[in-house]
Formats: sequence, structure tokens, C-alpha cells
Amino acid sequence: MRKVKVGIDVGGTFTHAVAVDVTSFDIIGKACVPTTHESRQGVAEGVIQSMYQLLENAQISPEEIVLIAHSTTQATNALLEGDVAHVGIIAMGQGMEGRLAKKQARMNDIYLTSDKLLPTSFRFLNDATPVTEERVRQAIKELKQEGAQVIVASQVFGPENDDNEKMVVRVAEEMGFMATSACSLSQLYGLKIRTRTAVVNGSMMPKMMETANLTEEAVRESGIKAPLMVMRSDGGIMDIGEMRKRPILTMLSGPAAGVAAALMYARISDGIFVEVGGTSTDISVIKNGMPQVKTAQIGSNRLSVKTIDVRTIGVGGGSIPRFDKNRVVEVGPRSAHIAQLAYSAYTNEEDFDDIELEKIQPRKGDPKDYMKIANNGTNYTLTPSAASYYLGLVKKFGHGQANMTAVTRAVDAVAGKLKMSGRELADSILKYSSHKIEGIVKKLIREYKLDKSFVVLVGGGGGASALVPHASNHMQLEHQITDNSEVISAIGAAMGMIRDTVERSIFNPSDNDIVKIRQDASESVISMGAEPSTVEVHVEVDNPNRKVIAVATGSSDMSYRERHTEVTEDKLKEIAAHNLKTQKEHIQILGQTNLLNVVGYEKIKSHFFGLMKEREQPVLIMDHEGVVKRKFPDIKVQATTADGVKGVIEELGEELRSYGDAGELIPDIYVVISGKIIDLSGLLNISQIISLVDYDLKEFAGDNPAVVLAKKQR
Repeated sequence: MRKVKVGIDVGGTFTHAVAVDVTSFDIIGKACVPTTHESRQGVAEGVIQSMYQLLENAQISPEEIVLIAHSTTQATNALLEGDVAHVGIIAMGQGMEGRLAKKQARMNDIYLTSDKLLPTSFRFLNDATPVTEERVRQAIKELKQEGAQVIVASQVFGPENDDNEKMVVRVAEEMGFMATSACSLSQLYGLKIRTRTAVVNGSMMPKMMETANLTEEAVRESGIKAPLMVMRSDGGIMDIGEMRKRPILTMLSGPAAGVAAALMYARISDGIFVEVGGTSTDISVIKNGMPQVKTAQIGSNRLSVKTIDVRTIGVGGGSIPRFDKNRVVEVGPRSAHIAQLAYSAYTNEEDFDDIELEKIQPRKGDPKDYMKIANNGTNYTLTPSAASYYLGLVKKFGHGQANMTAVTRAVDAVAGKLKMSGRELADSILKYSSHKIEGIVKKLIREYKLDKSFVVLVGGGGGASALVPHASNHMQLEHQITDNSEVISAIGAAMGMIRDTVERSIFNPSDNDIVKIRQDASESVISMGAEPSTVEVHVEVDNPNRKVIAVATGSSDMSYRERHTEVTEDKLKEIAAHNLKTQKEHIQILGQTNLLNVVGYEKIKSHFFGLMKEREQPVLIMDHEGVVKRKFPDIKVQATTADGVKGVIEELGEELRSYGDAGELIPDIYVVISGKIIDLSGLLNISQIISLVDYDLKEFAGDNPAVVLAKKQR
């Protein structure tokens, strides 16, 4: 019997569903329905419709499904539209800290958008006197009278002891309220940001609970017994039960799903992912096999939540050009479907000999120079999609191939009205789009210190071919369009890794602290359904901010570890040479495990007219299919065994230690063993690294091949 994962992505216009064969990674079914924003059941109805359509179209039986996951716009929409609950805050503390807590935990009404506020009410309990159930019940009754629908508990120094927070949540739930505690969302000190995060989370709970219940009920009625997961904003997935408690983690889960697909399906280890929809484009960075994350914000308010760093621009495959006199002056942000204009690229009409060119205002307050083409009783427009087809840049067709006769005649007809050639018109439309992409890409290259010579633009989304080829040519960068790009986010939902982040306020952590937070993060993803043997954890010590962060990922099954088609050593070197931009003859295999290869070459850089020379070693970690897992511009490599790893780490630590403004710097260390890449970068001393290595290597035999990589910090 097949094993199938189902992924569903809720987009602004369409909800897509896909079925992925777990063993082969083949797409065995697709479905698409309009997103049900106006439905009484909200976007959940579209999720359910697309799921049933997929099962029918692809002839999939419920027993074949091992996992179903979906992204959601519900949390983001709730905040943007002000569809949130009134939150009652119960803060606790005593003494001087308690007096400060009264000020820090009192949120007043939180600003969401220019005309939307999140209402709150507040009570403070001095815990110098024991916080009893009776006191809590009385506070909740008072908050209810002020309109509170959800209760949030937050205590001074809660990360050290959150018993009172837990008790408040329990009492509130017994009284029929939804409730959440600040410590369940963040273990960091900082009462204000912890409380604010809990308030935003609590405000979403009623709406998200309704959506979760509707979705889960429909899935179970279909006969599917597999885990039901929801996409997180950091690119991972979590079970729907966890979403009920922490809906805030699903903000921006749509763009995160696309990035997950770039990693798991397109297998991009380094690149800039450009996901193009009809109206907008999301741009994000994948570096060293990892998405780049940032702290989420509501307005100007920071939250204790991580999201993938996604930059959005107001141009997509269906954006409308704006023009003045005989030239294009802008493209977007309005798109054809918003202005109720037909796409000239996808019409059956082929006669554009007698058009009228007009300027329109799609919505009140918009500029009045958007392009409308009146032709034979139908209103059309040109779009970047049409321009890209006209210039022959489209090689992959996404939702469907354009009518090239209509494209050619429409572009030429408009160009004639503007007194220019068709190529000039198409190029001018795409230049405005490419300039917008270029501005974001340059920022990301600078902020994340990317080596431009290695940067690849990876296009996904239904409009990828409309924008990415021209943008890459404009910026002189390599590009690729993912397979099945129109459903890339749904694929990402299906293939997403279970993920969780644990952050704690610890200054100068002990080795035991490091091992403990690593264990807690690991146990968290295992409790959400990850197979223990697939779990990988990266621990980082951030002493300036007095915190330790552990990020754990794992798969819900062993399938992603299964081998598929192994490539020959010669082919492996050919792929490596392409990625490292060198000759195949230069590539050497520097170390191997039973599942991974470490390959690289020695590169000599000349400075001062060749008088000074510097040696570098660019390196890739690749699996046996030739997929690049990590890329390093310069790193030292030493092959060893599991028993020899600690000794090699100590040797390389001594050899590559350096000194900076903050004192001694140890090298970034990575250990490759079996199919795992153990990322030990971000730690402060060799002792911490050895403690984690002991923990991570205990499952491996001493003679198991291993490779240690060490990068000197500068």
C-alpha cells in the first residue's frame, strides 16, 4: 500500500491541495478551489473542499494517508481584520518587581492596524499573599464583567516558577474560558514582551479553535486517521492540538510553507527563494540548508515568536501596468482580478486589431493610471505573465500555458498605441518588476552576508515564470523554477518537518544547562509526532542577550531517510563542481559516512597583484543522490570515527581559536555522522560542544565513520 502525505495551502485567491508519495517524492494528485474568505466557516471550508477534491481526483484511499498538513491565513487575517477576542490579563508579583509588573503587564488596547485594536482588561494579584483559587476566580469574574473572553496569566519571574500561571489557566478553563500562560509561549525574562505575546496568542484562540475543530471533524469524517498538522511561521509543522494552544505560531505560515518546499522538495541548500503569486511576491533566504528567521512584530510591538524572514513586494504575475503618455511608469500593486480585468495571456480571444487603451482607477484611493484594454466588449489588461511569454522567457507553465497568439497580438496592439515595439513594451513592464525584486535581493545579500557568486534565485508559485527569469537576467544571477511551482506551498505543508524552538534566559550557561535545553527541545518535537531517530537540534548561546536557544526538527516518519537513486562518484563530483564553480578535476571527497559525503577543493586567492596568496577550502555536504545539504565557502575538514570525534574537536578548537573584541572565539564546529549533520556552531566554549557531542553520539557505535568540520571565526 502507498504511503501518501497530503499538503494544503490557503492562498489569497486559491486553496491548493497536493498528494505526495512518501517513497518517491512524486506528486500523485493536485486540487484547486477558490479560497473561502466569505464563508461562514471561513477558510476552513476551502481546506475541506480541496481535500475531498484531491482524494477523488487522485483516487486516494484514507488508509494510504500517513499525514495531512495545511498552512493557514486565519491567524494573520484575524489580526489584520480585528477579528480577535477581548483578553483579560491576570498579572502576579510582589515587592518592587510587583509594582513594576503592574505597569509592564498592563497592555491597554494593542494597536493592530490603523483602525483595529485588540481590547484588554487587567487585574493584578500581589503574590506576597498566596494566590488562591478563590482570588483567581474573583479576578476572572471581574474581568468577565469588563468583556473579557479569554484569560492570560503572567507572573514576574515566571520562567523560574510558573505554578501560579498554570493554576490561573486551570481555574479559567474550569470556569469555561479559553486561557493561556505567558510561560507556555516563552521562557525568556522580560515580563512585557512575554505578556504581550500571550495576549496576542489568546486573542486568536476562539477563532482558531473554531477553524481547528471544523477541519479536524471533516478530516476524521473522511476516514483519515493520520496526524493532522498545521504549518508554523518558522517553516516547521505542529499537530493541530498544539495549534489550539499556540495559534500565534501560525502567523505567516503561508510563505513559510513555500520555503519548506524549497528545502525539502526542490532541495535548495543556498539561495534566495522568490515565491510569486498573482498580486504579490514573497522573498526569503535559505542559507546553509536553513531558512532565516526573525522575531515577529505586531505593528511596532515585538513578540516572543520566530517567523521566517519574508520580504513581500506588491507585484506578481497578474499585476497591472500603469502608464502615462507613451510609456509604462509602474507595475502594480493592483492585480487584474482585483480590477475585474481579463488576462490577455489566457483568453481564447485572438483578435486585438481594434483595441481602445484606457486609464482606470481599480479601487477608491488608487492611482488613476492603470491600464485597461477594451476589446470586442471585454476588458483586458497586460500583465508580467504576458510580457514574459512574449519575450520567450517562460519554460515552465505553472497553472497552464498561455495562448501565444493572443499574447503576441495584444502586446503588439498596445505597443502600437504607445508608439513602441512589442519587445520594448514587454521589457519595460518586466523592468519595473525586476527593479523591485532587485532592491530586496540586494538587501538580503547584504544583511545575511551572502556570497553573490553562489546566489541562485529559486522561483516558486504560480507566477514564478512571469518574474524570476527576467529578474535573474537583469541581476546577472543564476535562476531555476521549481517543479510544480504553482502548488509549491502545498507541497511544503505536506513535506514540512516538525519543529519547535525553546528559548531560556540563562547567562553563562553550564554544560548541564546546554544538555537540558537540547533535551527539552528534542522531547517537544517527539511529543508532536517526530520519530526520535530523525530529530536534530541546534543550540545557540546568546550571552549578550542572556539567553540560550534550541531549535529542534524531526520527521513524522522515516521515509525522508530512505535512499532513492544514488549517483556515481563521478556524477557527485560533477554536481559539486557546478555548485562550487570550479572544474570537476579539482573536487576531492574529503570524508564519507554511510549516507553523506563531504567534498571540496583547495582554492588559492591572490592579493596585492599576486604578491600575497591565501588558501581557502570551499566545501559541500551532499547526500548519495547528489543533493547539497550544506555549503561552506571556507572550512577545515577531518575524517574520523565516532570514538575520535571529541579528540578531533579539541585539536581543531585549539588550532583555530581566535580573539576578538569579546575575547576568545572558538571555531564553529559541525559533525557529520550517518545521515545527520550536528550543528554545534553558536556555542561559547569547547566544553559545551563536548557535552552536546556526548549526548548526540551515544546512539552510534564507536567505529562509525564521522567527519568533523571547523570554521575559524573572524
